[in-house]
Amino acid sequence: MLTEAELRLTTVPWPALEGLGPILAPALSEILSGTPAERALDKLLRAHRDFTPDQRAVCAESLFGVGLWRRRLRAQVDGDGLQLLAVLALELGGFTRAAEVLGVELHAVRPVPTLWRDRYSFPDWIADQMEARFGDDAAAMAEALNRPGPVCLRARGSREELQKQLAAASIETTLGRWASQALVVTTRRPNLFGLAPQFLGRFEVQDEGSQLLGELVDARPGDEVLDLCAGAGGKALQLAAIVGPQGKVHATDVDLPRLERLRTRAAKANARVLIHGATAPASLMVSRVLIDAPCSELGSLRRGPDLRWRLDAGLVNSMPAIQRGLIETGLRHLAPGGRLVYATCTFTLAENEGVIDGVLNQHPELRVVRPAMDAELIDSRGFLNVAPHRHGTDAFFGAVLQRIEPLTPTL
Repeated sequence: MLTEAELRLTTVPWPALEGLGPILAPALSEILSGTPAERALDKLLRAHRDFTPDQRAVCAESLFGVGLWRRRLRAQVDGDGLQLLAVLALELGGFTRAAEVLGVELHAVRPVPTLWRDRYSFPDWIADQMEARFGDDAAAMAEALNRPGPVCLRARGSREELQKQLAAASIETTLGRWASQALVVTTRRPNLFGLAPQFLGRFEVQDEGSQLLGELVDARPGDEVLDLCAGAGGKALQLAAIVGPQGKVHATDVDLPRLERLRTRAAKANARVLIHGATAPASLMVSRVLIDAPCSELGSLRRGPDLRWRLDAGLVNSMPAIQRGLIETGLRHLAPGGRLVYATCTFTLAENEGVIDGVLNQHPELRVVRPAMDAELIDSRGFLNVAPHRHGTDAFFGAVLQRIEPLTPTL
């Protein structure tokens, strides 16, 4: 039986491949050699602006499809990029004329592989990490990562009111299940950037799982928060909306160009975010610290279909030292009784529980706080652990650590 990830390829306009074989061949070769599929597609479409909508769609599905499914396709046929594409369109898309329209010959196409890492096309090192985390659910996780993630919005203000206004602009949404301000877009290919000026600052595009990380901080109006790895600022803006004009969000990141994008976004959203650069002032002490740490980014694989084949397996081993260092930096700015949230967009044990356990061993003044969230989101140790096959979000991990206030000595 075909899964949802496989069935979606039966809706692709594969007949539009007619005559495109010579155009697609170089791009496919580049992707299989390591070029990001998105870059190869952009280059191809810029060179062929006269393509019909069906031709543009089939080119995108062809390049992303071969980029993603390459392990499965190579398990079924020996050949170059066009032959892999022919098997993709034939076996997954149901297009029986695939080889003919692409001008290739297919010989001895082998059956669909039964091993899940072959069928769903994952590098062994990522498959090993998935099995370590999800056990018997690893195949379900793999299937979910092969489906495009939904477009999710974070409403600023009433999400119900925003939902009505978007519907009037022909963009349909449903209320997110988990995050309080989440709206999941159900309209196919919505033109969010073409909306009228009245929508400016009304929402941010942000995965529902990412929104949950911001909610883990448990900030209140008037609070002062440090976003230590703010990047372009999705969560910093979320936190600014929570603490309001009486509060402050301090933002730091080693990627200064991304911080400048945050500065621009904050101005447009009329959000109070103080940009400090790579480090915060040594004297800064706050009640809340958020560390959305750099990581292997395996939790967002559905956002980049071919990303799994371009990631470095060594990341999982190299990241924990960096992540531990960031927590130590954050603790220097955390006031007694304050809370530090450590978060990643990956599911590896080494980068998540392993990092937290190392920190707890070195800091007896810290304790894990179980978030006041839906029980389905929180695991047995009190950590946020969400994944696409279980929650519909990208995969995220979050731990809340509280610095226990020193006891007042008795006289």
